[in-house]
Order: sequence, then structure tokens, then C-alpha cells
Amino acid sequence: MPEWLTESQAVALVGVFGGILMGLAARLGRFCTLGAIEDALYGGSDTRLRMWALAVGVAVTGSFALIGAGLLDESRSFYLSIRWMPMASIVGGLMFGYGMALAGNCGYGAIARLGGGDLRSFVIVLVMGVSTYVVLAGPLAPLRNFFFRQVDVTTETPPGLAHHAAALTGLPLHVIGIVVGLAIVIAALWAPALRRDTRALFWSAMVGVAIVSGWGGTQYVATHGFGALPVVSHSFSAPVGESILWAMSGSLRPVSFAVGSVGGIWLGAFIGSLIKGHFRWEACEDPRELRRQIIGAGVMGAGAVIAMGCTVGQGMSAFSLLAISAPVTSLAIFAGAAFGLRQLIEGFNPAE
Repeated sequence: MPEWLTESQAVALVGVFGGILMGLAARLGRFCTLGAIEDALYGGSDTRLRMWALAVGVAVTGSFALIGAGLLDESRSFYLSIRWMPMASIVGGLMFGYGMALAGNCGYGAIARLGGGDLRSFVIVLVMGVSTYVVLAGPLAPLRNFFFRQVDVTTETPPGLAHHAAALTGLPLHVIGIVVGLAIVIAALWAPALRRDTRALFWSAMVGVAIVSGWGGTQYVATHGFGALPVVSHSFSAPVGESILWAMSGSLRPVSFAVGSVGGIWLGAFIGSLIKGHFRWEACEDPRELRRQIIGAGVMGAGAVIAMGCTVGQGMSAFSLLAISAPVTSLAIFAGAAFGLRQLIEGFNPAE
């Protein structure tokens, strides 16, 4: 580690690198989870949903390649060191998905839109960041702990699909993970529409690379440094609140991977919007719309804390390690978003 670079700054730079890739993917590749769900349900296209799957496949393959090479100790990750709570994944995922539909974006998407000049997203980011800390460490934390107390894993096998498969079959963990990752990539590429879209292919792969870079980079710093820094990758729920806290008290707390990641998303999206010529200041002219987005952001932040992740935290980073919570939470997010979109588009009682 260079003398002029602290360990905290090093992991923040790792976050910036991956964040820039993801910000560019949002603006140049139209990578968006809510947009993918809306396209699949109402647009007659599953291309963006397959982009998400391709990014997951690349992330799984790359992460388990790091594990096989001894460059990642996955047991140190948050998703495999905390006992899985099925109800937390379901309840939190449903809340997050519904809030995402009301807000019109997840945390990742809101930061990316903010990079393009959308001031409505600024409100979403602030409300979501505060909401996560209200439930994580604020007045509602005791209530969350009562219903969904996070307990360290005490079993020999971490709560991971590949880990359980390895324990049952005796096959090497990294081999199982890489095979699963490649299978997800093949399934995503099965549709000719995605294979023909080189832009979608490239930026989906870059999102997967960003997730892998987070694991590999933070593991390297944790291994070669002296500080007890966590091994993490990208997520945009609690890290948004952490970034707000750092912005207000940065002289008292070190910068972190989370802060770098959030800043990288904004920077990448800003650069992408300039490249596309799409940067413009936008504000909300309808108070009812802003009210809906504020409520959605609040529900989304609370749901993310309960589910221990968001569309990126669980849907990408946890999925990249094949944590059991990842597919369950992702399906719950999809269901919650589908219900919210139906309410917004069709109402509760659509005309027959």
C-alpha cells in the first residue's frame, strides 16, 4: 500500500471504480432493474431483464473464480456471515419492490438519474438514505431487531447455495459456482435479441465486473492492510445513508467503500449523460407525484434494511456469492414492484 494512500481511501477508490462502471451502464446501457421489470410486464420485452441476468452470471463466474484463486474469502462477506431469515427476505423484498415502484427508481437508479440532472431523484436519495438509518440504527432499530434480529452464522456451512451443494457433493466450491455462473450467462444469452445488442451485452458485463472488482479490491486491501476493513461489494441502501453521514461529518470519520461507490455512480452517470447529450435539470411540478416518490423512498429504505440489501446488494452482490437470500429477495422485490406498477398503471380495480 503506498504511504500516501490510507486503507480507507484505497477501498473508497475501489468503490469509485466500480461505481463509475455502473453509472455509465445506467446512462449508456440503460441498465435499470425497475425498467427491466416494467418492460417485461408492460412493454413486451425481456431484453433488459436478461441484461440483469447476464450481469449476475458474470458476477457469479468472476466472484467464484476469485474464490478458486484464493483472492476472496467469501465467508467474510455480510451475506454469508449473517444467518438467513426467510421472512426478512420476503417482507423486506416486498417492501423494497413496492417502494421502488412508487418512487420510480431504486437507490442505484435514483443516483444515476441524479447524475443526469434529475432533482426529483435527489429527494429520493436523501429520503431513502435517512430511512435506512432510521431503521438500521435510529428510532425504529429496536423494532427491527425484535422482529428481524441479525445473528451471526453458527453453522459450519454458510448460507450459500454453492456451499450447501459443495457440502453435499464434495465438489470444489469454486467449480460449482463457476458452472452456475456460466449457466446463468448462457440462459441470459439464449434470446437472439440480446445477442444482437452489443451495447447491452457490453454494459451488462461491466456491471458484473464492477461487482467482482468490489469483492477483489476490498479483499486485497483487507489482506495487505492493518485495519479491520470489511470485505464488501456494491449496494445502495445503507451505503446511501452512510454517504450522507460522511458528507456531514467527513472530518470525523474515514471515507469508505460505500462512499466511493455512491460517488462513483453519480460521476459515471454524469459523464454518461454528457456523452449522450442528455444532461438537463429536471424538477417535479406535481406535488402528488413528489409525495408518492417520498413515500416510496421511505418504504424502500426500510425494506432494504430488513432484507439486508437492495436490487444491487441482494440482486447482484449477494447473488454473486450465491447466497440463499439473493434469489428469494430478488423474487420478492419483483413481486412488490409488479404490485406497485399495477397499482400505478391500472389502479386497484382495472376495467374488465
